[in-house]
Amino acid sequence: MPEISGDYADVVEWRRDIHAHPELQFEVHRTAALVASKLKEFGCDEVVTGVGKTGVVGVIRGRQQTSGRVIGLRADMDALPIEEETGAKWVSTNKGVMHACGHDGHTAMLLGAARALTRTRAFDGTAIVIFQPAEEGGGGGKAMVDDGLMDRFEINEVYAMHTEPGLPIGQFSTASGPLAASADGFRIKIDGKGAHGASPHASVDPLVVGANILLALQTIVSRNVHPRQCAVVTVGWMGGGKAGNVIPQSAEMGGTTRTFDPATRDLIEKRVTEIATYVAEAYGAKATVTYKRMFPPTVNHANETAFAIDVARSRVGMENVDGSMEPLMGSEDFAFMLEARPGNIMLIGNGDGPSVHDARYDFNDVAIPFGVDYFISIVEHRLPLA
Repeated sequence: MPEISGDYADVVEWRRDIHAHPELQFEVHRTAALVASKLKEFGCDEVVTGVGKTGVVGVIRGRQQTSGRVIGLRADMDALPIEEETGAKWVSTNKGVMHACGHDGHTAMLLGAARALTRTRAFDGTAIVIFQPAEEGGGGGKAMVDDGLMDRFEINEVYAMHTEPGLPIGQFSTASGPLAASADGFRIKIDGKGAHGASPHASVDPLVVGANILLALQTIVSRNVHPRQCAVVTVGWMGGGKAGNVIPQSAEMGGTTRTFDPATRDLIEKRVTEIATYVAEAYGAKATVTYKRMFPPTVNHANETAFAIDVARSRVGMENVDGSMEPLMGSEDFAFMLEARPGNIMLIGNGDGPSVHDARYDFNDVAIPFGVDYFISIVEHRLPLA
């Protein structure tokens, strides 16, 4: 098991403090201030705040600079709008908000790595530690990239980690190519003709139209998407009307789609729009479709992934690193950084327990030394001293 000497207790303390004070999306003001304060305390060469609205970036120059290489390490800071049910001593003090996805652990581990890297500087080049807001649906990764993150700090490669409940402590998992799916959203408004519930013949019932659209959308994956491609089309909500004896004038529904392949992504957007439009037309109604592309697939780069796997195996052994995991249908907005620069995201084992986005989930602090050690090792192996 890797050791981070006397730092472990401090990293745990930071993690639990962040957990107790969760913040949503770009409103991570307390967390960002804590991160910036710690980076300055550690002795980072530069600490820049307000990148991508509330992101924080620390610059750590190695003992040598002959390589001219710059490696980025990213952690996310935001929480989720969930009422916590862990019963932990460090339970959320912000009602209805909790760190249910392990971002408190990601941030604390990168802080631990930043302190160690500033202390030893045992590398040739520059390490950039990136603390991102708004991973949970806000597009914070895109905001930081759009704010010039990669060019401003001259980053050549970028790496990240994400906690994985169910994967044993001390194990890692990743793969080259798509690792997480794109995440797009759609909303369909159906305009029909309202009537008294006793006179359905006088209506164009938008609820009936919506029900048929919902069922037809389920044929996209089974009848339009190639069997060797993965895709999901989910209608997550539907509503219209308020009284049992009234056929409403309109109804709405919304959902999400997930894909890995650009052509499949295009196909699904096209078919959602076509099905809603023409099914509604067949019933004499009108459907208006709003389709929003939110997050692209998270695609790990081959060379950087092979390197990340080798680093992890050098730290925990060949048998504890799965380099060919199955892709996940969840999304991850580190995708935007991987579109801008080559890199990899690695899953780190968090042991048994509730899944992420569960009100009972709490990051397992036993994983901290492995995560800190991995971040440090990425820099020292990629930028070795002569």
